[in-house]
Amino acid sequence: MQVNSTEISLKPRDLAIAHLLLRVMVGGIFFNSGFNKIFNIPAFVERMVKTLDASYLPDILIRLGAYPVPIIELVVGVLIILGLSTRIALILTFTLMVMFTFGAMSAQLPELVSSQLIYGIVLFLLLATCRYNWFSLDSWLHRKQRRTDSVVGEACRR
Repeated sequence: MQVNSTEISLKPRDLAIAHLLLRVMVGGIFFNSGFNKIFNIPAFVERMVKTLDASYLPDILIRLGAYPVPIIELVVGVLIILGLSTRIALILTFTLMVMFTFGAMSAQLPELVSSQLIYGIVLFLLLATCRYNWFSLDSWLHRKQRRTDSVVGEACRR
C-alpha cells in the first residue's frame, strides 16, 4: 500500500533568512513612510483629518492621534530594520496598525481596511517567527551578553 504524504519541511536557517528579508522590507516601509512625513507633520495631520472626514471620531482626537505617527513610524522602521528591540517595535507597529484600522473603519473606508489587514498579517508573521530573528542586533547583543556572562562565570569559579 502506497501512502502519499506531503511534508513541508522548513529549515530553521531558511526561516531566519526569510524573517530577515521580511523584517527589512517592513521596516523600510515604515521608515520611509515616517521619513516622508516627518518634515511636514502639520500637513500630514491635515490629510488625516480630511481622510477621516466621514468618521464619527472628533477632529481633535484624530489630530492628537496623528501628530506622533510620523515619529513612531520612523523610529519603529529603524528598529525593525536593525532588528533592535524587535519584539517591542513589532508590537508598537501592530498597535499603530490597529489604530489606523479603527480609524479607517470609523470612516467606512474598506480599501484602507483591507490594506491594513495585509499589514496585520505580515506583522503577525514577523512577531510569530521572532525566534528566527537570528540576523539582528538583538541576536548579536544576546550572544555577546552570553559570552560576557560565561567569562565572568569562569572568573568567579577560580
